[in-house]
Amino acid sequence: MDFSLLQTIGGACFVTLIIVEIIFSLRYDRELYEWKDLAASSSLGIGSALIAIFTKAVTLGFFFLVYNFFNPEVNGVHTNILGYAAFGWGIGTWLICQILDDFSYYWFHRANHEIRFFWAAHIVHHSSDNFNLGTGVRNGWVTLFYKPLFYMWLPAIGFHPIMVMTCLVIESFWQFQLHTKFMPRLGWMEKFLNGHKHHHVHHSSNLEYLDKNHGGYLNLFDKLFGTFKDLDESHEIQFGVLHPPNSYNPIDILTHEYRDIWRDVKAAPTLKAKFMYIFGPPGWSHDGSRKTVREIQKEMEKKNIRSQYEMTEEVYAHEAEVVG
Repeated sequence: MDFSLLQTIGGACFVTLIIVEIIFSLRYDRELYEWKDLAASSSLGIGSALIAIFTKAVTLGFFFLVYNFFNPEVNGVHTNILGYAAFGWGIGTWLICQILDDFSYYWFHRANHEIRFFWAAHIVHHSSDNFNLGTGVRNGWVTLFYKPLFYMWLPAIGFHPIMVMTCLVIESFWQFQLHTKFMPRLGWMEKFLNGHKHHHVHHSSNLEYLDKNHGGYLNLFDKLFGTFKDLDESHEIQFGVLHPPNSYNPIDILTHEYRDIWRDVKAAPTLKAKFMYIFGPPGWSHDGSRKTVREIQKEMEKKNIRSQYEMTEEVYAHEAEVVG
């Protein structure tokens, strides 16, 4: 399969859909796109696409190395080191591979939100205050280099590398189209599918929605591991992050959290604190001056007599003081 051709076709589809949404927004929601923000997202998306040409080729090569190492040929048949034949190309195998791909995506995505070094790469995608298909291509570049590590186990247990890569492509198409406000609810399918409203929650900076809905195209693993949250459409939603880059410069957007990590590491009093500022959860601090998402949400539960939105404003004000 020619993945470079597939990427070209996919890129053309993404651009076409963004243009269609822009035209649609001129009639129905003129505030959907902010042009400087779209330019920043487009620059980041183009850079990501160019880097992906290299990383996808390297990833496929590593997938084949892993596949052949753990599933060597025995009498002309790829056989796993545990003794069973490597999986074939049946419909059932494709379905299982796609589900396990989503399992891998869930943990990759969750790690991006719960480990600060990964968050520094992933915050690029969340850093826009706008939610549109342009945001769908606003991708961090560093994530392209470590994302494949979360999928290496699939060729190791016997799924063909081409099948795994194809499932990754399908996942990316589904993820992209989730970034629109113009799609309605999916009805009963949202019992297991990650729908557009669910992804609104994921991109929200409302405190009760932080670090929710990490699934790719399924919400089953979010429900299984306690990170699922449905959208309450009676309340206003805010998009973006608590600590934005406040810049349209792609380099600033790509690097601002890494700079903050470096600042915290230099000021950390112990080796443990330095480690936690890199690999601990975002918001962790050695002196309690900042809070992690879990700490904030636990505090909200304790103070449930207060408005969630009142507390949201309090945290925004605190973040502004810290940044200032």
